[in-house]
Amino acid sequence: MIPSTINMPKINRCNIFAGLPDIKKREVFQTLAKGKGFKIERITSRGQATPKGKWLRSKAAEWVIVLRGRARLRFEGARKSFDLKVGEHVFIPANACHRVDWTHPGRKTVWLAVHFES
Repeated sequence: MIPSTINMPKINRCNIFAGLPDIKKREVFQTLAKGKGFKIERITSRGQATPKGKWLRSKAAEWVIVLRGRARLRFEGARKSFDLKVGEHVFIPANACHRVDWTHPGRKTVWLAVHFES
């Protein structure tokens, strides 16, 4: 028996690197999917960093992976920042103060971020 396609939901298929935005002054955050208690974003950077003296903090936990490019993260209280290269990922607990110290200025850094309630 051939399954019916009458009730088939619309399926969106896309390449994570398709349509990367032109980065000028700010990082670009694009929501790919969201639901109850979670959000998945593609973040594109090129030379951006968190302003000196500013820390980022979110009520949601976040897991991020660098898919292309490079970045440097720092957590409040840490003596030094650490590099993230292609394929490397980090879990950022809810309410953890952190900052982006550097992203590659000569090429786009593409991140995949998953925000969720923990």
